[in-house]
Amino acid sequence: MEYLLLLHADPEGMKALPKDTQAAALAAYRAYTNAAREAGVLLSSNRLRPGAMSTSVRMRDGKTDVQNGPFIETREELGGYYLIDVPDLDTALSWAARCPASAYGTVEVRPIWPMNEY
Repeated sequence: MEYLLLLHADPEGMKALPKDTQAAALAAYRAYTNAAREAGVLLSSNRLRPGAMSTSVRMRDGKTDVQNGPFIETREELGGYYLIDVPDLDTALSWAARCPASAYGTVEVRPIWPMNEY
């Protein structure tokens, strides 16, 4: 079953870390990504640019409303994701706990709802 691991963290938190700590964190992500790839569970992964660089689109009364930013009201924002394919939720939770983001922020585990099921 496919799960999306949503990595939520304070984008300013990483910038505030000493350079050697930042390098260690990035090395931990590389190791985690390699471990998921070697285990055959990693389908896709990417880091996201800061929310301030995003654009929000809404359709209201037949008109397109385009605004800069996601209007985040919390310190944490979506910073990246891992799409994994594992046998069950317990395995997905195990991979989430191993993700370096779980030490700096929150890893949300959400099952994928296949398009052919609705």
